[in-house]
Amino acid sequence: MPNITQRKNKAGEVISYRIRVSRGYDSEGNKLKPHEMTWKPSPSMTPRQAEKEAQRQALLFEEQCRQGYAPDNRQTFAQYAAYVLQCKEQAGTKRRTLERYRSLLVRINAGIGHIKLAELRPQHLTTFYAQLRQTGIRTAGSTAEPATDLRALMQRKQITRQALAKASGVSPATISSFCHGSRITTQNAAKLAAALQLDEGELFTVQTDTRPLSEKTVLEHHRLISSVLSQAEKEMLVPYNAAEKIVNKPKAARSHEVNYFQPEQLEQIRDALQTEPLKWQVMTHLLLVTGCRRGEIMGLKWQAVDLETGTLRIANNLLYSKELGVYEDTTKTETSTRSIRIPAETVQLLRQYRTEWENLRHDCGSRWHSFVQIPDGKGKRNAQRADFLFVREDGDAVGYPMHPDSLTQWLDRFSRRHSLPHINPHAFRHTLASVLCMQNIDITTISKWLGHKNVTTTLNIYEHILEQGKEQVVECVSDVILKKNAPEQKQA
Repeated sequence: MPNITQRKNKAGEVISYRIRVSRGYDSEGNKLKPHEMTWKPSPSMTPRQAEKEAQRQALLFEEQCRQGYAPDNRQTFAQYAAYVLQCKEQAGTKRRTLERYRSLLVRINAGIGHIKLAELRPQHLTTFYAQLRQTGIRTAGSTAEPATDLRALMQRKQITRQALAKASGVSPATISSFCHGSRITTQNAAKLAAALQLDEGELFTVQTDTRPLSEKTVLEHHRLISSVLSQAEKEMLVPYNAAEKIVNKPKAARSHEVNYFQPEQLEQIRDALQTEPLKWQVMTHLLLVTGCRRGEIMGLKWQAVDLETGTLRIANNLLYSKELGVYEDTTKTETSTRSIRIPAETVQLLRQYRTEWENLRHDCGSRWHSFVQIPDGKGKRNAQRADFLFVREDGDAVGYPMHPDSLTQWLDRFSRRHSLPHINPHAFRHTLASVLCMQNIDITTISKWLGHKNVTTTLNIYEHILEQGKEQVVECVSDVILKKNAPEQKQA
């Protein structure tokens, strides 16, 4: 029988019950520490009702212990969530995913982290999600917008971007972004103002974002909570996943149609590229003809390029992390590692670029780093030969791979410079997939070409394009299945 002990306050009122279930003795005859839980009665209960419910809870707890389920009433959600993230890291979860989880846990732990894991209920989560939907909840609610022309200012002060980055502790990519009018964090803007010996008001203005979190972000919080509680349920620390019991779960907004370019827009982009430096031509051209992700293109190495057979080997990903900076990781999924055939026009363009790349290495002389140290997804720095196709040409980092964001920023400026529709790297991926769908290439081939985890992923993303194929199905049914043989005409 379980042991039930009342706990009273100074006024002699029962505030909780301690319930213990014996675990017996170990192999050496030592008494094991019993399973223990605390149950708190509702304030509306009478003493008799509380006593009867405590006995019921005790019997239920005893049965759970027999089945192997024994909650640790002292462990909070925040403590267990930290353990789950460690498990995910050991299981090989990608760094960027883990960083996103940690950023989400800041709000989650502030809202429910103090609640004991075994006591977390659906009502707690419903209240928490309602808080996330309130205005002023954004942690990065303030950003800095340029109040002056930073490039002109740097020229007057005769300071280079690299020198300013070193003096302020702000990355060159962030400075470049600020120079082109993009918003940055107020912390980085303040560092730049201090390094330039300016009042903050002269360099930037603060823009405050008081919007509530998007429903997509609320859903991300819910999914992480559900993942943590799912593991707790599997480890028999909780009887059920509270996140799956709430009545109105956060839902993803209706998916937007993917953006892709029309044939006439592609022609305009190709024409405009002819006036741009060869390096940027090659980057953009590869995005278009391969449908690769941005990180896959920026992480390309010459050893993965076979110009004789016209093949690219996609085997790594160049990414950016606040913790590591630019780092090299494996491809997004195992199926993302693949070989891609490229057209003869692309081979010719790469041959031209290879010559330019070799000339750059020769002209840089001792400034060129023959070996570069790039951290991997686990933070370990690995020395490797400088073999990246797209390398930095500035400061003391010549030969190192470029920041992945530099391609996105360049495409944004390129589109504005040539009065083109807004261009982002992923739009080229969608464009290629759309073209292949329109040309009736089978969905399995498209999925493998894009490096999707499975065909379902491809179907979900490009459902709106595949819908257009239904008209062809109708025509096929009409022409083949319902078509009547025309009567043979009798010859006179």
